[in-house]
Parts: sequence; C-alpha cells; structure tokens
Amino acid sequence: MIILPYDRSKAVQYARTWALSRNPKYYDFSKIGGDCTSFVSQCIFAGSKTMNYTPVTGWYYNSLQSRSASWSGVQYLYQFLTTNKGVGPFGTEARLSDLQPGDVVQLGRENGQFYHSLLITQIKPTVLVCAHSDDAQDRRLESYDFYQLRALQIQGVRKMK
Repeated sequence: MIILPYDRSKAVQYARTWALSRNPKYYDFSKIGGDCTSFVSQCIFAGSKTMNYTPVTGWYYNSLQSRSASWSGVQYLYQFLTTNKGVGPFGTEARLSDLQPGDVVQLGRENGQFYHSLLITQIKPTVLVCAHSDDAQDRRLESYDFYQLRALQIQGVRKMK
C-alpha cells in the first residue's frame, strides 16, 4: 500500500459547491436523521478519490441500500477515520488549532454524544465550515451552539500499489 496526500483543495471546493444544494449522485438523508455526515463523506471522497469496501468497518457509498454506516453516521465516520489501517482516508483526533481546510469537526452534547459533522473550509482569521442538515456555506464555527467539539485531522489516503 502507498500513502498519498489528501487533496484538501478539492474537498473544500466540493463543500462550497454543494453546501446549499444536493448532489444527485447521493441520497439526501435529511428526512431520516440528517445529511451532515454523508455530505462530509462526499467532501472527503472528493479529496481522496478512494473508498474502503471492507464489510461493516469500511467507508463507501454506492446507493442508499449499498453503503457503510461510516458514510452517514457521525460516530461511525469518527471510528473509521481514526482506526482505518486499510485503503482510503485516515486521520486522527487533533486540536482545533492544528486543523486545516478539508479537515472535519464534530459537535457533541453534554452527555458525550456527537451529533453533527462539518467540513472546515477556512482556518484564519476565523474557522469557517460548510455543512448539510442545517445547510451552511462558510459559516463561522463559533456561531454554532454545542457543548463539546471533536476535531479530526485527515492525514492522508492509502491506496493499493
């Protein structure tokens, strides 16, 4: 396996293009729990161009019926990114100050449950994000109401040689 760079600019470009609308290639999860993590997965895919088809623990989308839980579930995306040793994007939990455009932020409640995924589009002078469910394009992260924040830094993309 080889490790390639994650194309942050393509992830951000995708986020800004589709933040206020829906790409017809993907199911809109808005009416069945929220589209935020599917949208972030789409952005990550735009920057990685590699899915992981491992049953149960992978990260992929073919259709509503053929997808991994990590494609559209907040906690499952976190688990995939932080534990992935196979093909596809991988990352680590980091400090917000260490993130770059194209990285992921997840918002959580006081009880420890994380409920919302956002893609960072800008860091300085202020952190801006794009998101679905409550659609946002280059919204200030500080404008969200949340109890805790989890920052995920995408470190690269593994591909088969």
